[in-house]
Amino acid sequence: MNLDQVELGRLYRVNEVVAPQGAPQIKGQLEDIGFLPGEQVTVLRKGVLGKGPYMIRIGASTFALRQSEAHMISVDCLSNA
Repeated sequence: MNLDQVELGRLYRVNEVVAPQGAPQIKGQLEDIGFLPGEQVTVLRKGVLGKGPYMIRIGASTFALRQSEAHMISVDCLSNA
């Protein structure tokens, strides 16, 4: 599943970042801020109607991501928090 499809408050693990063909630099940008395979991530808050922006915690950092960016991040569920 992708990060834009997850439940709030649950713990997930990043599998990979898949950027669109026309914008491969986005993958590098997301990896630079910590979205690397194996990292644990939690969605803390979603925007209006469950769409972006998303407030994401990865490691000790918190970021806001657009829905399109969250959709590029493949994750697996780690807990039922």
